[in-house]
Amino acid sequence: MKRKYFTAIAAACVLVLLGSCSGSKDRLYLYNWIYYIPEDVIEDFQKESGIRVVVDSYASNEEMYNKLLAGGKGYDIVVPSGDYVSIMIAGGMLQRLDMGKIPNYANLDASALNRIRFDTGNRFSIPFMMGAAGVSVNKTKVSGYEHSWNIFERNDLNGRMTMLDDMREILGAALKYLGYSVNDSDPAHLEEARLVVEEWKPNLVKFDAESFARGFAGGEFWVVQGYAENVYIEYEPSRYSEIDFFFPKEGMPMYMDSFCILKDAENVEAAYKFINFMLRPDIAARVSDYLMLPSPNVPARALMTVTPNYQFEDLAKGEFKEDLGAQTLLLYNEVWRRIRVGN
Repeated sequence: MKRKYFTAIAAACVLVLLGSCSGSKDRLYLYNWIYYIPEDVIEDFQKESGIRVVVDSYASNEEMYNKLLAGGKGYDIVVPSGDYVSIMIAGGMLQRLDMGKIPNYANLDASALNRIRFDTGNRFSIPFMMGAAGVSVNKTKVSGYEHSWNIFERNDLNGRMTMLDDMREILGAALKYLGYSVNDSDPAHLEEARLVVEEWKPNLVKFDAESFARGFAGGEFWVVQGYAENVYIEYEPSRYSEIDFFFPKEGMPMYMDSFCILKDAENVEAAYKFINFMLRPDIAARVSDYLMLPSPNVPARALMTVTPNYQFEDLAKGEFKEDLGAQTLLLYNEVWRRIRVGN
């Protein structure tokens, strides 16, 4: 049977304008990625804690950040990737954490924690999942390809491919293809990367961070850049053999998504309870089984019943996206603007 997922849980109030609904000790407002936590895990937390969880979802870090920056209020927990953790710390948007309230933090893999540069010591963020976007190919439709970013150069697949609507993922892919860092700040290298993406772009249906997995599962798209967890969730297990998911040999941008409590959160104690619950080995195992991803939670690994789509070892050629700094970010934004709307 297909695994259940949700993008939002219906609640007594609308999350766009939380206002009068926030501040209750028996509620928690979670702003999270699409598909990221199975519904039954949320339900079990609600039963155990008596805290009602209200979920809103986003498809990219930029969407989440821009909404908060524009005045979005009422959320308690957000789940940004590492580069945005840095940005939000610098912007004073996150609370410094009381680690005494998160004893299950001790379950996290020290080797994963040691790779973190965006929040050394986890003062403001608690790692949730670590992974990377890769490429999914429908093997029943496509053959004769390398495990390389060069698949997006194939004119014969014109109109059957998508890439993420995500500046850092797209430019990071092109930079790695060229042999550079995903955090490269050299204007000449970024211009090279732009030209690579401009070569890929005519073969794409669109840049898409939301519906690529459904389109891939439905046969509309044959090659998509995206997250394995999104793709496999859309498939019946009997069809898994159709999918070839891979990380390109040149390397790829990598993410560490972390739980963070917002500075203006009103349900702080509920937030701590939720984060500690999510780091429980049995719960972490269920989440990793649902996503079919390796768990950064060491004792959870022995409890997993599903083989993940890749192992931590497969992430060795990945590189964490880091905060670029204001000036370099402006340069990236201009390169991305030219890609999206032209010169």
